[in-house]
Amino acid sequence: MNKKYLSKTMAALMLCTSFASFANADKPTVKIYATGGTIAGSSESNTDTTDYAAGKIGVDLLIAAVPELKNFAHVIGEQIANTDSNNINQNILLKLSKSISLQLADAKTSGVVVTHGTDTLEETAFFLDLTVKSDKPVVVVGAMRPATAISADGGMNLLEAVRLASDDGAKQRGAMVVLNDRIGSAFYTTKTNSTMLDTFKATEQGYLGAFLSGEPHFYYEPTKPIDKPYFDISHMKQLPKVKILYSYQDQDPTLLRAAIKDGAKGIVIAGTGNGSLSDVMLAAVQETMDKGIPVVRSTRTGNGFVTPKHEGIGSGVYNPQKAKVLLSLALAQGDSIETIRNYFED
Repeated sequence: MNKKYLSKTMAALMLCTSFASFANADKPTVKIYATGGTIAGSSESNTDTTDYAAGKIGVDLLIAAVPELKNFAHVIGEQIANTDSNNINQNILLKLSKSISLQLADAKTSGVVVTHGTDTLEETAFFLDLTVKSDKPVVVVGAMRPATAISADGGMNLLEAVRLASDDGAKQRGAMVVLNDRIGSAFYTTKTNSTMLDTFKATEQGYLGAFLSGEPHFYYEPTKPIDKPYFDISHMKQLPKVKILYSYQDQDPTLLRAAIKDGAKGIVIAGTGNGSLSDVMLAAVQETMDKGIPVVRSTRTGNGFVTPKHEGIGSGVYNPQKAKVLLSLALAQGDSIETIRNYFED
């Protein structure tokens, strides 16, 4: 990033701090947890939207770049990480979720926003949806273009996320995903396109609402997904290893057995169609289940419901990456295979 621009921005930020604190005293408090990603990305070229460096801009600069934030909330920030979302790991997730839970317990806090890279945004959003127990909004936001790009989308996305987190109508809706003027449930929303701005969708379930001139508008009264579980992670220090395997023609059990040998405590398979597998894989799945290691059969199709299975566990509404998150939390809680089956198949 240009050093002169950085110096001027920081000076302006320091100058405005005292005024902003006074002016925002009567506004709801929203805390932004920054983890990096494209929204904090930078490139030497303002037309580069694919080969930029993610996680180069800190939370203070993200906030300073959108001065309109102070019109709607008293915004504070914390840098949890500053990296490509493919580097987000369980240590970051556990720290983030615990920090959010503590922050939301503060009566002065209206809601929180998490800035995140889009590649694994849905996994973090889903993890927070299952582990943060609060009626206050948790909003996960990212960008498909870096901050240095022409028509960068991060600034508007961040403004909308903060407005949503400070809106009373956003309560009791669980964690939400905000990009491209859309409000999605973290439980269902997934990334559907590698580069386009309108990538985050819940094809079967739809959106919760949308933004008009930056103001959130909901389609429905607050509700939650049927049988959505909650996991108390306040005392968890690590999560069991769960591996995802991909199904294809002429597949054999080599990678399944290697994953178990490597210490995997659970397996998710992105099967074809309705979680389908070859005969040889079905036998290997049953063998693994008989050893007390749960195998969840999801689908590589990107959409649809996977029905209950005799060999393994049908994933229900969960895609492979979300099935992995749920299975890992269930194992960390010490749940039995039958209890785990109920999470997915009931």
